[in-house]
Amino acid sequence: MPRRDRTGSTAGAAVSSSVVVEQGDETGRRHPDVVVPRPAATVMVVRDGPHVTSPLEVLMLRRSLRVDFVGGAHVFPGGAVDPGDGGPRTERLCVGLGDGAASATLGMASGGLAYWVAALRECFEESGLLFACRADGSAVSLADPGVAARLAAQRAALNARERSFLEVCESEGLFLAVGALHYFAHWITPEGSSRRYDTRFFVARAPEGQSPAHDVGEMDSDLWVRPSDALERYCAGEMELILPTIKNLQAIARFQTAEELLDAAFAAGEIPTVLPRMVVDVGGARLLLPGDPGYDAPDGPGEPGGRVDVDFDAAVRVASRAASTQGTQGTQGTHGAQGTQGTQGAQGTSAAPVAGGGRRRRG
Repeated sequence: MPRRDRTGSTAGAAVSSSVVVEQGDETGRRHPDVVVPRPAATVMVVRDGPHVTSPLEVLMLRRSLRVDFVGGAHVFPGGAVDPGDGGPRTERLCVGLGDGAASATLGMASGGLAYWVAALRECFEESGLLFACRADGSAVSLADPGVAARLAAQRAALNARERSFLEVCESEGLFLAVGALHYFAHWITPEGSSRRYDTRFFVARAPEGQSPAHDVGEMDSDLWVRPSDALERYCAGEMELILPTIKNLQAIARFQTAEELLDAAFAAGEIPTVLPRMVVDVGGARLLLPGDPGYDAPDGPGEPGGRVDVDFDAAVRVASRAASTQGTQGTQGTHGAQGTQGTQGAQGTSAAPVAGGGRRRRG
């Protein structure tokens, strides 16, 4: 059975290196012939590491160079929402949050809980970390070799699509600890990409008694890294990152400890949607974020033919490089966990010319 699409932290990236974009109509806006974003979820799993100062670390996975989607990039665990991630059967297995509160948090009429479940499922599939508890409320621990071996076999069957995530939980008598996840950010892939995602980012403290083990089918490695160190490694050319990952690393790098970050996420108000905009003109393509000069302006006339070939992936990478030079400044207000300043902090970080992404406090 073919593998599902995975997004990781890559809501701003595309698979193809060249896509055709309609230039627009008489209003100056693009024609509505665009790919509909697919719902997706990703989770930033954090812990306090051994560092005396700023011990906050986040789990990152390096995607295999063999995969056709941002191969070689470091991402957070995540992927597309599946039909089985929602529904009454799923909700019966969730503790700490119901669909009503989850949907209200996301601004949806219903079905919001599926994003939390998708994030937990993808985290288990890709990293081996399982946010779950037993009927008595005790958290799952892999300290028992027998439990660890059994869950490893369940994970292998899940990744082989031999059984569903819900079947794994039901057979093990487990309940999903959705209350451990806190909503943090919302990114949507820009129009112009041949593969688009509407991705909700979450943050959660790593479950105790468990260690990550990356999925060798899609990942090359896993590591715990301080957000600021990941950004420095990216600037030094030692780590591949893309725009949503960079911006969320910048956001969480402002916090010294996991507790500080989780407290901020718990207290966050409305989470703004970040929809980068691809602006195409005679000079090439520029990727803008809300708050960037020209983001709200009508599209220019562009090329006289009405259609242009855009190297979308190159535009994203150039914008990512530009964003990384801002460090951890200039990100305030782009995520609900950072305050209520709108998206002013994004100004000037992503415009890059290129030629032709009801809450309850839990642990």
